[in-house]
Amino acid sequence: MVNLSRTALRGLAGVAALAGLAVAALPSQAAPTATQPKPVVGKVAEAVTTPEGVKATAAASGYTSNSAYQLVRYNKLYKTPAIPPSKCKEVNVSLQTVAGVKSYDTQLWNCLYASWTGPLRAAGAPFRVKPQLIVHNYTRVNTYCGIVSGNQSYYCGHGNGQIYIPAWYIVSLWKQNPTYARAYATNTLAHEYGHHIQYLTGILNASWWRQGVIRTSTGKLEESRRRELQASCLGSAYIGANKRYYPMSGGLYTQWVYLVEHSGDQPGYPRDHGSLKNHGFWSHAGFNASSSSTSAGRCNTWNAASSAVA
Repeated sequence: MVNLSRTALRGLAGVAALAGLAVAALPSQAAPTATQPKPVVGKVAEAVTTPEGVKATAAASGYTSNSAYQLVRYNKLYKTPAIPPSKCKEVNVSLQTVAGVKSYDTQLWNCLYASWTGPLRAAGAPFRVKPQLIVHNYTRVNTYCGIVSGNQSYYCGHGNGQIYIPAWYIVSLWKQNPTYARAYATNTLAHEYGHHIQYLTGILNASWWRQGVIRTSTGKLEESRRRELQASCLGSAYIGANKRYYPMSGGLYTQWVYLVEHSGDQPGYPRDHGSLKNHGFWSHAGFNASSSSTSAGRCNTWNAASSAVA
C-alpha cells in the first residue's frame, strides 16, 4: 500500500466510481463475446470524511441553516447558460495500461475545464481553477480528505480540488469489455468534475455542512444522495453537450446508458447514492440538457421531491 499524500484531514470530500498506451484503434462497440461488467456496487460516488472533520469545517464555515440552504437550493449556477461543447474528440488509445488511462483522462480533464469555464464565470464562481488530476495505480491512497481504498475514484475539495482515478480498475474493465471501459472512464471523470463544479460554487461545502448538522440518519443519507445525483447530472450534462464531437453514439452510447442505469445503491449497502432508477433519471436529465437554456438548471436536485432522490 502506497500513500500519495498527507494524512491530515483538510477540506471536504466528494467521491465517485471510474479505467492505457497501445496504438490500437478504439472499438466502436463491444465484441459479441465481451462480458458485461457490473458497475461498482454502491460506489457511483462516495463521500469520505470523519465526524471530526465535519465539525471542524462547520465551526470555521460561518454557515447557518438558511445560508447553507440558499447555496444548495438557489445557487447562481442554476441560472447560467447551457454548457457549450468543448468539441473534443475521444482520445484514440487503448485503456489496457496505466499510461493509456492517463492519456485518455488528461485530454478529457482539459476538455471539461474548457467547457465549464463559461457557466462558472456566469455563476460568479472561480472559473479558471483546474483541479489536480491524479491517475494512480494503487489500491489505497492517502488524500487531504482522508483515505480512499479499492476501486473508488475520488474528489477531494482541498486547494484547487483534486481528482483521484485508480487506473488499474479501468484496465481490468478493458480486459472484459473495452467499450464499457471507455464509457466508464468518460462518465466517472465527468462525474468527479461535477463535484469540482459543486466545490467552486459553494454547493459541495454547504451540502457537507448540512449533512453534518442533520440529526437523523435518514436525513443525512438523503442529503448525500442529492449531492451525488447532482454530480452525476452535471457530469452527464458535459457528455451530452459534446456528444456530436466525441462522439457519444453507437456502442459507446449503449454502454454509457447501461452504466448510468445500473449504477447506484445496492442491497446491503448504505442508501447514500440514489436508486438505480433515480441515478439513470438524473444522468439522462443532464445528458439531454443541451436542448435547454441552462444545463445546470436541469441538475437542481435540491428542488426535487424526496422520491426523485430516493
